[in-house]
Parts: sequence; C-alpha cells; structure tokens
Amino acid sequence: MSGQDLSSPKAAPRRLRLGMVGGGQGAFIGAVHRIAARLDDDWELVAGAFSSDPARARASGAELRIDPERCHTDWREMARTEAARREAGGDAIDAVAIVTPNHLHVPVARAFVEAGIPVICDKPLATSLAEAQGLQRLARERRVPVALTHNYSAYPVIRAARAMVAAGEIGTLRLVQVEYAQDWLAEPLETSGQKQAAWRTDPALAGPAGCLGDIGTHAAQLAEFVSGETPAQLSAELCRFVPGRRVDDHVQVQLRYASGARGLLWASQVATGEANHLRLRLYGSRAALHWDQESPEQLGLHRLGEGSLCLRRGGPGWPQSAAGLAGVTRTPAGHPEGYLEAFAQLYRDFAADLRDPQPQPRVPGLLEGVRSLAFVETVLASAARDGAWTGLSD
Repeated sequence: MSGQDLSSPKAAPRRLRLGMVGGGQGAFIGAVHRIAARLDDDWELVAGAFSSDPARARASGAELRIDPERCHTDWREMARTEAARREAGGDAIDAVAIVTPNHLHVPVARAFVEAGIPVICDKPLATSLAEAQGLQRLARERRVPVALTHNYSAYPVIRAARAMVAAGEIGTLRLVQVEYAQDWLAEPLETSGQKQAAWRTDPALAGPAGCLGDIGTHAAQLAEFVSGETPAQLSAELCRFVPGRRVDDHVQVQLRYASGARGLLWASQVATGEANHLRLRLYGSRAALHWDQESPEQLGLHRLGEGSLCLRRGGPGWPQSAAGLAGVTRTPAGHPEGYLEAFAQLYRDFAADLRDPQPQPRVPGLLEGVRSLAFVETVLASAARDGAWTGLSD
C-alpha cells in the first residue's frame, strides 16, 4: 500500500445552468447548441423562452423537459425572473444562449447583461456596428462575459493551424484565400414559406447583409483566427443573383493587410452543387496550409521545395504541445470529429472561463463580434462605391 494516494477523489464541479432564448420546435441552430452544451456534461438546460408564440414556447419547453415555471413566453420576463433568482441566491442560470434571428441578438443580450447574466450568442453579434459597439460598452461596464459562437475556430485542426502560423512554420504570410460556398438559396426559397430562408433574406430580421452576414462573416473570422492578421483595406462586390431578393446572395472581396499580405474572400449561397464548402488557404514564404471543412480532420502542409504532407488530427506531425491544443479532442485519431464537436468545444471553453477566477478568455467574444460588424459595414460601403478600396471601420 506504500506510496498510494488514498485521499478521496476530487468532486467534479456542478453542471452550469443554461437558459436559452429562441431555438424552439423546428429550429436548426437551437438544437445544435443544446447538443453541444450537453456533449461534455458541463451544462444543463433549465430555462428558456423558446418562441415568441406562447403555445409554441410551452410546447418546446415540454419537449425539452423544462420545468413549466421556467418555461417563459417572453425573454424580458425570463431575464427579470433569472435576475431575481440570482439576487435571492437561488438556482439562477449561469449563462443564456441566444439563438434567435439576428435582429434580436442585441436586445436580448442587453437584457441579460443588465441582469448580470453571461451570454452565449450565435453570430453575428448584431445587425450593425453601432449596435455591437453599444453592447460591448455595456458588457464591459457591467463586467459580464459574452461569447460568440464562431464554431469553425474550435475545430482541433484549425487550432493546430493557428499554432503553426504563430510559431512561424509557414514563414512570412503572403496570401490568404478563404471561401464559403453553398447553394441552398440558388432559387427563391424564401417565397415558399421556408422559415430559415424567409428570415435570412429579410433585411428587417437579418440586417442589411445577406450572404455576407450569414456566412461571409464566418469566412472572415476563420481567416483572421488562423492568420492572426486583420485586413486594413478591402475592395468588395455584392450580388443579388435571384430576382426579387432583398439582400445579397453572393460576395467577393479583395483584401490588403498592413503587413503587405494580400487576400481574397468570396462567399456564395447560390453556388450550384455546393452544400457547405468552407475552405481556407494560407501561403507563406516557407510553406502553405490548406484546410477544407468538408474534410475537417485533415490539414495540408506544403513546404517550399519539399513534398506535401497531409496532417491528420492526432496523427504523425500533429503539434501536440502547441498552446491551445490541450483538451480540444474527444475521440482517438481516425474517429472523425466535426461540426457538433466544434460547437461543444466553445461551450466547454466558456464553462472553463466562467469557472476560472482569471479567465483567459478562451472563446471568440465581443472583440471578434465588433470586428465582424466592422468588416460587414466596410464591405457594404465599398460595394456601394463600385468596389472602391476602403479602410476598415474602427
């Protein structure tokens, strides 16, 4: 028995209590967030305002086994109730997930930030730069954490690519190419009654940017996350290929970086034959990195004058010791991880931030949200001037 540790095992921290606004019956992204929150057993869903329709809100809560007393029909009421629970030292939620259409992100987030409740918001943070900056100021004043679910930044291979770029493995960055292609809006689906298409193509609900705000922001954030660089200037063109559509369904942008690097970004929701094709390529003076979201476990490494390598998560060449890669995988190499696990990683990281007395932070948040809206507004400004080179909004 000598040398054995006979002390009692350390108890795991309690599950964090999660609330949700939006994401009721039939909603795609709400279900994704709920699966992600459960995956690592850090969170349990205990409250929600799942729909603006009272009957649907109650039915959604019942399906999710939420206590009827904590199933609200109005998010304002939910914020007030949870704030009162917190003040009374009760079992208030530790964070709220906002999975509504874009126009509600800031109003809902403000209500919960004012109540002192941390926020997990689906992207984009807001529908305008001014809105995003206002929320940023409020959250900083109240010292309330806000996370933004740019899930592609949580793929293990993407975090490995970021670590490799930061370590100088590709040399001086020269070229950034990122594209995000879909075809689900190649026809006027919004006129068929399809709910997702209806709100995403309605500027009153989605904001002035269609494809740009929906998936172009994902592409821009991914390029910035891995490269570590933000464009200084851009030249953009927006298109509406489907007749009668009120927002863009295709965007292409040239990028100039202060370092001298150049870039290209294009995103399209009318690219026939494409399902969800997000691709990133970085070209440096010594090597290049290629990643394709439809093969998320593989990272192409192409060294100048040498053969090309295909790095696989957990396989030979995987940078195990790189900063930020500890605890980002759940299965052995060869057992694929992807979209849901990336969302789950953000929930795991935000749970760690909330439990950490000195949070890092580990997830995208207000800074990234504001930069994303600055990118959107600059693209809109450049496109309005026929692609004139335009400095990014502050």
